[in-house]
Amino acid sequence: MQDPNNTKPFHRTEQGYDIHGLSNGLVELAVVPALGAKIVSLVDLAVGHEWMWHPPAGMKLFSNRTGDDFAGSTMTGWDECIPTIAPCHWKGRMLPDHGEAWSMPWDIDADAFDQAILKTSITLPVSPLRFVRAIQLHGNEVRLEYQLENLGSQAEEFLWAMHPLLPVGKGTRVELTEEAMRRLVGEPWLEGLDFAGASPACAKVFAGPLREGRAVVADGPGRAMIEFEWDAECNNTLGLWLTRGGWNGHHHLAIEPTNGAPDPLADAAQAGRCGLIQPGETQSWHVNVRLSRDAEIPISIAIPKTAENPTIRHCNQPGDQVR
Repeated sequence: MQDPNNTKPFHRTEQGYDIHGLSNGLVELAVVPALGAKIVSLVDLAVGHEWMWHPPAGMKLFSNRTGDDFAGSTMTGWDECIPTIAPCHWKGRMLPDHGEAWSMPWDIDADAFDQAILKTSITLPVSPLRFVRAIQLHGNEVRLEYQLENLGSQAEEFLWAMHPLLPVGKGTRVELTEEAMRRLVGEPWLEGLDFAGASPACAKVFAGPLREGRAVVADGPGRAMIEFEWDAECNNTLGLWLTRGGWNGHHHLAIEPTNGAPDPLADAAQAGRCGLIQPGETQSWHVNVRLSRDAEIPISIAIPKTAENPTIRHCNQPGDQVR
């Protein structure tokens, strides 16, 4: 086994695409820069568990173009959604489904890659924004640093959400903080990750505003766990997506930290529930992902009987605080 503090970058070609990755003996991660810098594999090497969902027929890599329906994508792994999640018109622009970044090739920083930092970037094709993501491994953690720069001459509203599709099966469960669960009372499918009568269905819900950004997915008792931790001061909302055959017949789950809601930027901006970046400004945030075993991550999953219904506030205005 490699030294977990000695990350090795690797490169290979698969299905005609360059794959760049990092491995340290505990975690192995693989990215396809040409396909929206999609994370196509995230493996807990200690137990041999693949956390990125692939379609039942297997991973098939192919290119998309701006404006394509996300349902016609590779439907594999982890994408980044920016500056919208759902398609909409905003400021005279047609913003595509799941944003502008997933369907475009990103640049990779070769010098950073040599130093075991998987740094990729893209200038969005519709919005005047430049988006950068840098990934490093530290032991059993994946650390992601994000930067967004406004290249335009006016302030720009934006939504960002990470979009990792995770496998879901018998015994898979989601564990959330009490704070998040208070905002999700009335969603009984969360407990067993299934819908009434096991009928094909899907759902997308939001919890926010949150003071703590944390969520865990466990693959059955005593088995692999993945913990997502993020800065709730910048991204104070958690989106949860589940399909059990109700969306194109697929079965997967997504944990989606985000800076606002709902999914169309036009609606979120009009409600004041999105990010705002000034001309020439650069904003940054981070996400940590920890891979471990069941007993290693205690977290409360108490489901209270009463719900809170606070207004989601966006975190990029002066003096804006979660209350």
